[in-house]
Amino acid sequence: MRSWLLRSRVVSTVSDVFGSGLVPWTFIGVSCLTTMSFHLRHGETMSNSPAVLVHLCCAQEWETVSSHDEYRPTSLDEVGFIHLSTPEQVHLPANRLFAGRTDLVLLYLSVELLASPLRWEPGVPGDPAAMLFPHLYGPLPVSAVRSITCYLPGQDGTFPPLTGT
Repeated sequence: MRSWLLRSRVVSTVSDVFGSGLVPWTFIGVSCLTTMSFHLRHGETMSNSPAVLVHLCCAQEWETVSSHDEYRPTSLDEVGFIHLSTPEQVHLPANRLFAGRTDLVLLYLSVELLASPLRWEPGVPGDPAAMLFPHLYGPLPVSAVRSITCYLPGQDGTFPPLTGT
């Protein structure tokens, strides 16, 4: 069984995270992530990609696949890639797709451990025009997950931007 560091406490499963009463905390040490990466043309890859990206998923889904070698969310079959975000962007898809849900986790990923191509591409209408999102064109190695956090909406059901990144 794999363990993840959650705020100086090691947890073995997502159930441990939710059962612990811990609330989401700001991921520290990623303040170097900036919008400089958004100056790429559609479909280009990045040579200076941020060191940390995030993937948003249901806690139960992650708990089910976390003991495997790789994670293949349905989007990989449906659109050919896995949706990722920078910590600064993740609230946009969270609000668009998961508003009000309280069963989500953020998987913090080490970019250098992603074996499949990573491309930065436009989001959907409504996202800032110049903003590109990272898409992973292949399975996500579970070994690339460095930590997980609960991702809870505010009282109004919307997800605020992460702070301290």
